[in-house]
Amino acid sequence: MGAPMRTVERVADPLPPHGFFPVSLNLVGRKCVVIGEPGDREAVEKDAALREVDADVRWITNPAELRDEDVADAFFVISTPQDEALSARLRALADRHKFLFCAIDQPLHGFVAMQAIVRAGPVKIGISTGGVAPRVGKIIKEALQHVMDAKFARFIECLGTQKVRGRTTMSERADRRAAIIGATDGFALDVRASYPEWYEDEVRAQLPAIEER
Repeated sequence: MGAPMRTVERVADPLPPHGFFPVSLNLVGRKCVVIGEPGDREAVEKDAALREVDADVRWITNPAELRDEDVADAFFVISTPQDEALSARLRALADRHKFLFCAIDQPLHGFVAMQAIVRAGPVKIGISTGGVAPRVGKIIKEALQHVMDAKFARFIECLGTQKVRGRTTMSERADRRAAIIGATDGFALDVRASYPEWYEDEVRAQLPAIEER
């Protein structure tokens, strides 16, 4: 008689069934709190990113010393430690005090998902896989960042200069619009994807079933 089969408990997916709603925040002057130790790369990056957009940032570098009042009047809180008790406590505080809360890599507690950001001059592109495949999001970010280089940033700045100049030299809005559209003629981005062999095998295995439909 074989050993009894173990019952595997199904864990509910903490991610929202229809994904996250993408949005950008104006954080100028708003209180934002980052929680994470000084050597935590995520905390360092989030602190810098918030300061870059002129948020009023407080960085709590010792999570053990966090007090409820430290976040009670915050607009946005980002916590990086993989600490279940801390994250659950912060979620309860977020629900009570109505602040936005991101718990890095802990979607069970946080309800804000951070996007991977590609920057080039004034251009910012947010990339999100809804928490499903962060590694894929990182690869997309790196590919875009490779082509959105210094030359690209300079191109965008030149377009901005032409747009400002057009406001002073062209009285008609339609003419200004046509001029800026014309200035972008010839600009293109080539996007290409390649996949791991296991996925290609899976696609090939499904082809007969697809062709029969």
